[in-house]
Amino acid sequence: MSSYFTDLAQQYIDGEWRPGTGSWDVIDFNPYDDEKLASITVATVDEVDEAYQAAARAQKKWAETSPYTRRAVFERALRLIEDREQEIADLIIAELGGTRVKAGFELHLAKEFLRESVHLALRPEGRILPSPGEGKENRVYRVPVGVVGVISPFNFPFLLSLKSVAPALALGNAVVLKPHQNTPIAGGTLLAKIFEDAGLPGGLLNVVVTDIAEIGDAFLEHPVPKVISFTGSDKVGRHVATVCARNFKRAVLELGGNSALVVLDDADIDYAVDAAVFSRFVHQGQVCMAANRVLVDASVADEFTEKFVAKVRGLKVGDPRDPQTVIGPVINSAQAGAVSGTVEQALAEGATALVRGTTTNNLVEPTVLTGVPAGSPLLQQEVFGPVVFLLTFDGEEEAVRIVNDTPYGLSGAVHTADIERGVAFAKRTETGMFHVNDGTVHDEPIVPFGGEKHSGLGRLNGETTLEAFTTVKWISVQHGRSAFPF
Repeated sequence: MSSYFTDLAQQYIDGEWRPGTGSWDVIDFNPYDDEKLASITVATVDEVDEAYQAAARAQKKWAETSPYTRRAVFERALRLIEDREQEIADLIIAELGGTRVKAGFELHLAKEFLRESVHLALRPEGRILPSPGEGKENRVYRVPVGVVGVISPFNFPFLLSLKSVAPALALGNAVVLKPHQNTPIAGGTLLAKIFEDAGLPGGLLNVVVTDIAEIGDAFLEHPVPKVISFTGSDKVGRHVATVCARNFKRAVLELGGNSALVVLDDADIDYAVDAAVFSRFVHQGQVCMAANRVLVDASVADEFTEKFVAKVRGLKVGDPRDPQTVIGPVINSAQAGAVSGTVEQALAEGATALVRGTTTNNLVEPTVLTGVPAGSPLLQQEVFGPVVFLLTFDGEEEAVRIVNDTPYGLSGAVHTADIERGVAFAKRTETGMFHVNDGTVHDEPIVPFGGEKHSGLGRLNGETTLEAFTTVKWISVQHGRSAFPF
């Protein structure tokens, strides 16, 4: 077992590693074999306050530090991740049941986002704007918001913590991070260790491992943070947004999805099958961008279905440490039960299982369902596991209607031999992101990432990160003398 699990099973507050003082422990389990990886005594409301106060103290000096100096910290952090890549991959496999392919995918993206943060430190620019007043000069400065609170999920914990933490720090803010209780190391204290070793001054990044059962809404309601960046379910996201609005905070919400991958009548079927299988089953389907629904034109449905089902049947389920494993465990027994319940409900509603997987502990085998009734609530919701709904349609109009018939609007994809036909189709979808002739699961450092409808508020990555973690300040200078009416 990695030494990270014993060394980092603590709180990290104001540059110090220390145990929490709560009355109970978060137990970190390997979801594949239930091995106990770590035990962390939770942080209390007082410790959340200490973390935020430390961040507020450290931030002012950090914001005044040259962005070139700040940039060097991220360059060192990138080198540390590269040096420790195998050990971090093993940790991801153990703590969240990610396969080796998934761990490599997550670390590749994490390094790309960290590289972008190196440049982001130099990105903020001011402007001088004209004034109708004689002798007036208007200066608009882009400045850090101050302190950012980050709440990260369990599915891609290292990446999704890093993609808020790193840019927020690069832009001159301080951060308090609360990782998901199922991934407190990969999504929390590991980042603190990397940035500590990279020379980030104490207090700028604090990690509190805790739960609402201990602290309630204290993390959200605390007066210090000006922005809360939350990645998780739309149910919790709605609550986060409500609390933030009540406390005049900005909420950046990256929430769930119910993405569709669409196969038009002129698509390359073999390629579309590969894209669809990856889009649904990467990391056991525990991805917000995953293709819950695969929509196929009726004219090619038989060929696609036969090849899709054959490929799904060939996916290896088992130990995520095995390089051949494609489907590892879901995160916990509650998630395994929820996925199995979805399958049972679909079958009870009249669906047919073309592939019917079984569930053993947290290992949930893939299931392919067809014939789900058009009005079923199952087609409206996110399924966070290896279950896919296969639907047919007649023509593009019906396909667009089905794609948009969901409260979510995160990602999607369309396959066609005509690229411009695909782009025209994508423009008609009510999503924040859509991909032509590719999968639904994508994230890149400089393109705006986020969703419409219940899939979130705001965007991250590239220029949109500036909007998320900075604010603007207008300072006017009167070089002459203003004339006042009294």
